[in-house]
Amino acid sequence: MKRLSKQLFALLHGSGKTLSTAESCTGGGIAQAIVQTAGASEYFKGGVVSYCNEVKEQLLGVDHQVLEEQTAVCEEVARQMVQGACRALQTDFAISATGLAGPGGGTDAIPVGTIFIACGSQDRVVVKRLSGDNGRERNLQRAIGEALQLLIDFLKGQAENNC
Repeated sequence: MKRLSKQLFALLHGSGKTLSTAESCTGGGIAQAIVQTAGASEYFKGGVVSYCNEVKEQLLGVDHQVLEEQTAVCEEVARQMVQGACRALQTDFAISATGLAGPGGGTDAIPVGTIFIACGSQDRVVVKRLSGDNGRERNLQRAIGEALQLLIDFLKGQAENNC
């Protein structure tokens, strides 16, 4: 994670852009990985650990109907969590994660190891679905690493589009 944190620092340091997180299943792990690099306070404003739907709705503005109809483990909730974090913490970019790390709680439709990660801004969000159960700790570490990489790729794409 340290390598990814340093890559993120290289992209955001001196940019004037800010970052936040909205985490469910990762429980603050993405934020912890971000702050491994000294100087992250220049761009990282904070995060919301929204482990229950009530917090997703009240702090992040996730639509109640989406949670009811699609559950918290879906692409749309991950997307709305990014937008909600940008809004609530007044940041340019955010990362989110919502899913089932395990060992229990899975269903046929949403098995353990299904995690949606997302990143972006108010205007543009990219989402990736992770699947496969490798045990709770590995599922969480994978989600954290993949979320950071997703944001790194997103930011690199933004930079290329602005050239």
